[in-house]
Amino acid sequence: MNYALLTSKSKLPDVKTTIFTTVGTLARKHNAIDLSQGFPNFDADPKLLSLVTDAMESGHNQYAPMPGYLGLREVISEKIETLHNHRYNPENEITVTVGATQAIYTAITAFIGLGDEVIVIKPAYDCYEPAIALNGGKAIYVQLNAPDYTIDWSDFKEKISNRTKMVIINTPHNPSGKILSKQDMLMLQELLKPTNSILLSDEVYEHIIFDGETHHSASRFKDLAERSFICASFGKTFHVTGWKIGYCAAPAELMNEFRKVHQFAVFCVDHPVQRALAMYLKNTAHYLELNNFYQQKRDFFLNGIKASRFKFTPSQGTYFQLLDYTDITMENDESLGKRLIVDHRLASIPISSFNIKNRNDHMLRFCFAKKQDTLEKAIEILCSF
Repeated sequence: MNYALLTSKSKLPDVKTTIFTTVGTLARKHNAIDLSQGFPNFDADPKLLSLVTDAMESGHNQYAPMPGYLGLREVISEKIETLHNHRYNPENEITVTVGATQAIYTAITAFIGLGDEVIVIKPAYDCYEPAIALNGGKAIYVQLNAPDYTIDWSDFKEKISNRTKMVIINTPHNPSGKILSKQDMLMLQELLKPTNSILLSDEVYEHIIFDGETHHSASRFKDLAERSFICASFGKTFHVTGWKIGYCAAPAELMNEFRKVHQFAVFCVDHPVQRALAMYLKNTAHYLELNNFYQQKRDFFLNGIKASRFKFTPSQGTYFQLLDYTDITMENDESLGKRLIVDHRLASIPISSFNIKNRNDHMLRFCFAKKQDTLEKAIEILCSF
């Protein structure tokens, strides 16, 4: 077997080990406090765990329906209609997925072909571009302005062409913690209205919004909703990232194509977990109270580092916080991030990994979805740095 010949024809020749794996491996090697990857280090609600156990003991251990357990799709439909005043038919407009990542990959695969252009707003989560490349598409980049990470809509407009098959947005935004305002969404709607472009709206942090701000889902805006895939994550919402379960909502015509790919990629998703979530979501407090829960963690973290030399603008959403280190050093963020792990035992994510041409914004991303004692240890390190 000539492996060199096979690998020379790689469909992803430029893809290397992700920054998450690199940082995570280094953090474990040096026994560092890990505020890099986006997962909580505390347990899920025992009630939710109990519901999963109940579902398994009740015999729901075989395949779920391909689009997902109808009871869960009905509750998702009710949730979206209540929060965003747009109704998705649970029969043919909502599909339960293996996390938001599968939803994103499936939507891209269903519609992107050779030569199709997809506008990607950078910095961007790293699953978008490989999916585009694998399907023969071309990513067209719009770089957010630093340090406030706002969209240059004139640049966005220039990037739209008759080859633009899809636009990907992420709000609340990882890694910056910014949310797209109502004005941003209206501008997006105006710019896309004369096009036939699909909008893929990554809304995995939809229930983690701070300071009384509002999550402006693409489903709130009529013209956007008619062209959008809304991708969401129960794993992110309910502190169970290892369960890998989420959902996708879209108009029936788009969802029909989505399901053609979904049925042959995964067919269906963990059945007992779907049953449990259908029950758990009926108590709206389980997701509506998350804002306060995570804002307390954000505020604890930021109040703790006020005496440090790091600068920050409080995150508007997600459970990530960017810290500006320009009062400490002007070195590359990857270099500083490595030094912080090796010498000080604290892991973060350098933002340059997600920018066009690895633009260095002198920012590190920290995850505050951690136990208080973990945050206290991190605060001590940052204040002594």
